Amino acid sequence: MGLIDKDLVSVQETRDLLKKAKEAQIEIAKLSQEEIDTICKAMAKAAFDNRLKLAKMAQEETGFGKWQDKVLKNAFASRDLLNSIKDMKTVGIITNNREAKYMEVAVPVGVVAGLIPSTNPTSTVIYKALISIKAGNAIVFSPHPSALNCIKETVRIINEAGKSVGLPDGAISVITTITTQATNELMKNENTKLILATGGSAMVRAAYSSGTPAIGVGPGNGPAFIERSADIPKAVELILESKTFDNGTICASEQSIIVEEISREKVISEFKKQGGYFLSKNDALKLEKYILRPNGTMNPKIVGRTAQAIAELAGISVPEDAKVLIAEETRVGDLAPFSREKLTPILAFYTVNTWDEARDLSIKILNFEGAGHTMVIHTANNKIVEDFALKVPVSRLLINCSATLGGIGATTNLRPALTLGCGAIGGSSTSDNVGPQNLFNLRRVVYGVRTLDEIRGEDKFDGSGKNVEDLGLNKDQLIDLLVERVLQKLK
Repeated sequence: MGLIDKDLVSVQETRDLLKKAKEAQIEIAKLSQEEIDTICKAMAKAAFDNRLKLAKMAQEETGFGKWQDKVLKNAFASRDLLNSIKDMKTVGIITNNREAKYMEVAVPVGVVAGLIPSTNPTSTVIYKALISIKAGNAIVFSPHPSALNCIKETVRIINEAGKSVGLPDGAISVITTITTQATNELMKNENTKLILATGGSAMVRAAYSSGTPAIGVGPGNGPAFIERSADIPKAVELILESKTFDNGTICASEQSIIVEEISREKVISEFKKQGGYFLSKNDALKLEKYILRPNGTMNPKIVGRTAQAIAELAGISVPEDAKVLIAEETRVGDLAPFSREKLTPILAFYTVNTWDEARDLSIKILNFEGAGHTMVIHTANNKIVEDFALKVPVSRLLINCSATLGGIGATTNLRPALTLGCGAIGGSSTSDNVGPQNLFNLRRVVYGVRTLDEIRGEDKFDGSGKNVEDLGLNKDQLIDLLVERVLQKLK
């Protein structure tokens, strides 16, 4: 089959899937909350029951990460996510305040386009399918070509489970002939009402420029500040645990370490003790050549690999027990690859004099790349936490926890999610951990509570939010006030 034929076939397949999804969504919209919840429970259970199989398929097909950690991600995207959303009202009347005469009705957006990355393919499909169906929508997936088979199998499993309890045929589907034209058709087709974009910056920009409403995420490039009051051994343990989880493929993972001079040696010693390997200057220079491609984007050859595999690629030697490769750095920017997002066990290591300098360096790193995403601080000083919270441009500021697991809501009380919004500063339409609440609109039903005459009577502004009757004036004072108003109007 020629390239042109493949393009045509893929576009036609996408159109057919979208047409069927639209028809299915009309049927989904007729279901009750109980029926929707039954479907979601069946889908989540099937995904959870197949978490091991899907994890091994993803690791084998993509070569990224560790299947053992992908098992946990699949469990998180199914069982843990379901537990978080199972009691959420997403169908019909979800708010009815009779006293305020105000009602809210959930309205599904329609057909969702789910763009799936190769770094977290099966877990992202489970997650996006669950939140879409929970909100009354259908979803069509556009898979990364290097993860097609594991994505297809995930869709098959959750589809069969859902259909066994009433999910309409076509409600969850996946494009199997993958081309750029197919993805463009998916994003721009009139039957697509919302795009859920998880992946590289170029793909997210394409989603936002498609003309279809989109929820996308920016790159993660979160610093981890180990402040002098922190429990340093515990902080190092959490960072290494986080950065080695699935070999760093979750974008919330730490990308750099910042320490103060006063605790620098203690932190370095602890990293070495727990498996962090500090590169020599020469080895760091060799490695930084492989972090980025010539076009400035992350080199996929290093993504999700072990420290040893990365070292071999760069032509350097590291110990067999090295968990993470660490390079001392002072620079931030295009000429400093270690200061960029690295979805792999590599960390930059910065030293500053004070926590104020650490805050300013964090802001500089994030504004260069990663604005609006995630940062972690290890500290016992609440005043420092408050200062960072007021000034650092992130949507998730995590304290004394793993950035990877804390950011997605596995070890914090953030909403469990695998799409992490970066807000306006990060080029995203939301700063949420994206969930069903982002996938339906609200229809407001309100009753009149004031008349025009009453509005006309509210003609004084005193900054208190009170009408003149509420100002505590006596009869003579009120008469004087009314006379004053009349005279003002005559003028």
